[in-house]
Amino acid sequence: MSTPVLTFFNNKGGVGKTSLIYHLAWMFASLHKRVVIIDLDPQANLTAAFLDEEKIEAIWNQPTKYGFYHQCVKPLTGVGDIAEPVLQNIAADLYLLPGDVNLSGYEDTLSAEWPNSMGDNNLYRPMRILSSFWQVMQMAGADLFSLQGLKNLGPTLRIWKSLWQKRLDNWEGSAEKSEYPDFNLPQGQMKPIGYLCQQHSVRLDRPVKAYVKWVQRIPAVYRKSVLNRAILGKVQPEDDPHCLATIKRYRSLIPMAQEHRKPIFNLTSADGAIGAHANAVQDAKKDFKLLAEKIAAKMKFTI
Repeated sequence: MSTPVLTFFNNKGGVGKTSLIYHLAWMFASLHKRVVIIDLDPQANLTAAFLDEEKIEAIWNQPTKYGFYHQCVKPLTGVGDIAEPVLQNIAADLYLLPGDVNLSGYEDTLSAEWPNSMGDNNLYRPMRILSSFWQVMQMAGADLFSLQGLKNLGPTLRIWKSLWQKRLDNWEGSAEKSEYPDFNLPQGQMKPIGYLCQQHSVRLDRPVKAYVKWVQRIPAVYRKSVLNRAILGKVQPEDDPHCLATIKRYRSLIPMAQEHRKPIFNLTSADGAIGAHANAVQDAKKDFKLLAEKIAAKMKFTI
């Protein structure tokens, strides 16, 4: 299964492509569909519709980050491979991979590899380059958002804890502390107890192929970025003691539970949970009970 790609193109300029995509993207996002807009026009008019000039300049001034589409495919022009894109979060469920004028130079690379792809051998590189647009779209459309958030989480928490400790020390040495003996402050000793995986779809109770490679990277990223520990070999989420659970998609149970204002595991036949739905309700009850018990054990309290 691959991420569906909707492409707009027209040889004539000024026919409203940018405006059409801009409004459709916002509409899909408002309907709770996760949308990634990828600007493949070197003029980057669509990018300018979403980001102001200061934001675009700020992204451009980070050469080590892959914040523009061209920066993702540029390594292919040398001896490198496609770089993972860094998406701009525009709004809930709405993301952008900006375009830039340098993308026009990549057209020469594409043209050069077009005839090479018809050779009898050494086809990987030509095909990798010719499919690079699609490859980046799949990378951006997969569950990369959670992985990027996970990479940022650990350093952010460590910085916050350090800054909070400075404030605690400042308070301890202040003259006001003795005036408010009953004023307690949190010590800021947050400790991660694990992570959860979210299935985007279910096939034999396992994530579909399109998301497998991202799910498999979570254990290593969690150890390195959140726990600040060395990565010890390759660990799958199902074998990772830090993975608390994989949350399934409960599909039609979610709107049913919302309609009746109750958790999905409390739905009854009177609510419409009959047949396969009734079995799913019982499975959900077991899943959430197991998760609650595991979290309680990690937090060292009994239930």
